[in-house]
Formats: sequence, structure tokens, C-alpha cells
Amino acid sequence: MDVDVDHYNVLGLPSGEEGAKFSEKEISKAYRVKALELHPDKRPDDPLAHANFQKLKTSYEILKDEKARKLFDDLLRVKREQFHRKAQYDVKRKRMVSDLEERERAANAPDPASKAREEEERIAKKLKEEISRIREMHSNKGASGSRKEATGTRKESVGSSGGVLNKEKILKVSWEMNGEDYSAERLREVFEKFGKVEDVVIKSSRKKGSALVVMASKEAAVAATGNTCGHISNPLLVLPLQPAVAMEFHQRSMEPQPISNLVGAGYQSFEESVLKKLQKAAEKQK
Repeated sequence: MDVDVDHYNVLGLPSGEEGAKFSEKEISKAYRVKALELHPDKRPDDPLAHANFQKLKTSYEILKDEKARKLFDDLLRVKREQFHRKAQYDVKRKRMVSDLEERERAANAPDPASKAREEEERIAKKLKEEISRIREMHSNKGASGSRKEATGTRKESVGSSGGVLNKEKILKVSWEMNGEDYSAERLREVFEKFGKVEDVVIKSSRKKGSALVVMASKEAAVAATGNTCGHISNPLLVLPLQPAVAMEFHQRSMEPQPISNLVGAGYQSFEESVLKKLQKAAEKQK
């Protein structure tokens, strides 16, 4: 008899620990059911019908015998234990192989300390390049600033020839917004009656218009200050930005508005920003 045959399975019963719990009566019942199914008279066309029926009878005889069944159950138990041991061995073997492969990868992997040193050297090199670039940039800016300062010094040394903007040539002009409005071209036409006009800068609000007029000479500025200019319906109030030391003109009968109403903190900051722009423009023209 082949020892690899599972006699419980031949009778259609579950094997292993569960098969060992079946009673003799349950085994006999399973045999009768299977015998009806595998009897040669029921399978005339099956050439293996007789052999299968004999195999069924042999399995039944072994399970019906108490001593033979016990030996067969012991054999199944040993096989189960051997299977579990093999399965555990396979698990351990797989784990050992995995650990070995991991160690080989770790051995072949680059040294973390060496990799860290390489990364540090790479970053340090980039940092040095950035520092050199920033120093060079500041060096170029310093050289450019020095050239600009030298140019500015040369321009200032020109003196009264026109390198420095003379505030005595600048007029503060204001007018009301409820009458005729004034454009830069219109103001240039008005003040060219007294001399050449170099520039006109307008700053207007909803209630009041204002402008700075740069005359070509101090004398022209003085002449314009001593006259009432503009349209008769909305005359211009003209004041010097910085009065000359000696102003050679006579005040007309028109009484000017208080200076404090014209020169406030906002207007003063506007004048200073305009003066800076005019100075830059004058430097570019020279």
C-alpha cells in the first residue's frame, strides 16, 4: 500500500487532526456513501472503476482497524510536523537571505561619512563662488559710485556757469481752480515775457493749482515776481522760491496772500522732490 495515500480523503472525509476525531460509525457511513458512488456496476465505461473501488475498500479496512488507524494518524501527524518545520525553515532561510542581501547592499553602498564630506565640500564651493560674486558686484558698484562722485564734484566746481541749480531763479506760482486753468505750455508763454524759461513743473489739486517755473536768469525771476501775470479772471500769484539778497522791483497795489497759506509741510516736500528732479535734469543737460 502506498504510504502517501490519505485514506480519509479516499472516503471523502477531511484529513489531519479533524479526521482523527471521527468515530468508527462515521467512517462506515462515509464508506457506504462512497461505495455506492464508485461501484463498478455504476461505472461500466470507466476502465479504472474496479481499481478505484478496491482502493476505497483498502482505505476503509485500514481506518476500521484500530491499530492500523492509529499508525496512519501518527504518520499524518509526523508529516504535518515535518511540513511545519520545513515552512518555518523556509521563512528563516528567506529572512537570512534578505539580511545577507541587505548587508551586501550596505557594504557596497557609499560611506555615509564620505558622502557627507563630499556634500559639505560641494556646498562650501558654491558658497565661495557666491561670496566672490557678491564681492565683485559691490566692487563694481563702489567703482561706479566713485566715478559718479567724481563727476558730481567736477560739475559743482563749474560754479556760477550753471552746473548747480540756483534757487533764486525758481518761482512758486499758484492759482485758483475755479477760473481758467493753466497748463505747462500756457505758463511758459506767460513767463517768457520776462525772459527765457528753462522748465515748468505743475502740481495741482482740486481746489488750487501750483507750479514751479525755472527762469534762465535771476533777473528774469525778479522781473516776473514784480508783475501780475496770467488771465485777468484767474491771475497767478508769483513768489520767489528763495528771495534774492537785493530784489530790485516795486510792489504793486495787489496784496499777496499770506505765504504761510502757500508753503505748508506737503507743499515743501513737493518742492524738495521737484528740486531734486530739476537738479538731475540740469546735470544731464550739462
